[in-house]
Amino acid sequence: MTQSDGYLLDNRQNEAGQRFDAFATLFDPTTFRHLTDLGVGPGRRCWEVGAGGTSVVSWLAKKVGPTGKVVATDIDTSLLLPAARPPVEVRVHDVGAQEPPGEGFDLVHARLVLVHVPDRERALHSMIQALRPGGRLLIEDADPALQPLTCPDEYGPEQRLANRLRKGFRSLLAERGADLSYGRRLPRLLREAGLRDVQADAYFPLTSPACAALESATVRQIRDRLVAAGLATDEDIDQHLANVAAGGMDLATAPMISVWGRKA
Repeated sequence: MTQSDGYLLDNRQNEAGQRFDAFATLFDPTTFRHLTDLGVGPGRRCWEVGAGGTSVVSWLAKKVGPTGKVVATDIDTSLLLPAARPPVEVRVHDVGAQEPPGEGFDLVHARLVLVHVPDRERALHSMIQALRPGGRLLIEDADPALQPLTCPDEYGPEQRLANRLRKGFRSLLAERGADLSYGRRLPRLLREAGLRDVQADAYFPLTSPACAALESATVRQIRDRLVAAGLATDEDIDQHLANVAAGGMDLATAPMISVWGRKA
């Protein structure tokens, strides 16, 4: 992630690890499928941007083996430290403000990162700059404006409350510079940046224990900001968390759009 005093979802908050665990459950199968298709294997040099947790980093380390390298970066590496052993190198790094941590990478990957980066254009340029000729870029990012609801099937008061809180969350993100329509633009942006063979797909989780875990952790993490902004009351949030824990709602995430291309 990029460094910002206004960043809404700090890695050092207690709920961050729970959110990363939920992301891993929801999105790792899609991410690993794409990485496999892009040819990650022994000896490859990879840069994992805004890594957050360890699931993707550890998977890459196994694939590249002792002859490869995985550089894992984030502005807060506290949750990455368990993976900091060869072939993994962990670095504190701001992709939107600093030069790349090396060059000649076979693969650069970022998941759910650039939507939060104020200088997304610079970050994207940095990631492409770091690739060797023929290297592959995989960016996976959310598009909350494409599917803005926690409960797409809004049929009762529990669902209406959930969607009102999600609207508040989206407002807080937008106030801090998040681009809530970024995911859909990625294919065009990669083509305009000169990448070849650009392709994309999207994954939209709906109804799973991981969706519920992610919702609970996210709402707990931002509850003080929701209340301070007048977007919800403590009673609203307590009721919503109880509704989620009861297990009777179909909870969704924003679609994750995966886009990949090859550097000429």
